Amino acid sequence: MVAKDTQIESAKCVEHQNSAIELNDEIVSQYIIDNPDFFIRNAARIEQMRVPHPVRGIISLPEWHMARQRNKISQLESEITLLMEHAIANERLFSDMLYLQLQLIKANSLDELILSLNSWAKALGLSGAYLYLFDDKWLLNAPSNYHNLALNASQFDFIRVRHLQYSQYYLGRLNSTEVDFLFPTHGYIGSVALSLFGKFGDLGLLIFTSPDSQHYQAGQGTLLLEKICEILPILIERWVMRKK
Repeated sequence: MVAKDTQIESAKCVEHQNSAIELNDEIVSQYIIDNPDFFIRNAARIEQMRVPHPVRGIISLPEWHMARQRNKISQLESEITLLMEHAIANERLFSDMLYLQLQLIKANSLDELILSLNSWAKALGLSGAYLYLFDDKWLLNAPSNYHNLALNASQFDFIRVRHLQYSQYYLGRLNSTEVDFLFPTHGYIGSVALSLFGKFGDLGLLIFTSPDSQHYQAGQGTLLLEKICEILPILIERWVMRKK
């Protein structure tokens, strides 16, 4: 009789200890991980479980799981679509760049090179393209025919300091003073892509202009500009000599 009473007391003690354990997300999650057949053993109960839903109120656990799977599939489809769009854009970028490089290489004069830049820019819906050479790096005085391309490097510093301190590229808007300095006979300039060229950005400036103030914005890619500016000094030296 004493032994039986002892067993009863022991069982009550264990039951009390179990009831004293406070369940939380970590304990429940770990139990399910340690018992992978839990959902098989309790399939009927799982179908009866209900989960809060922000739109439908209460749904079953299987419905909740399927909704999560559908959302995940939808997210993956969106990511795949975005990757395809980037691939198409990159292909178009490569094609445009290759075409322009071929036109620049075929130019027989610096005037033809600038004309090719302009034609290419306008084909893309831009206003045009402008090329300037810093006068402390190139021999542009007479008898050179390209003195109109000369840009005083010191006078340009106020734009360099404001927009090009940390990069050789600036995409965005210019104020009226900057526009008047770079485009003395300009029409409306909405936004620009400024590109310094030369290893240290000290040889010259290539500018593409757009009538749309939102066309060029900070954060846009500059790969195309970089590739154009890599080839420009090599081509320009066909017709203009560098200063020693």
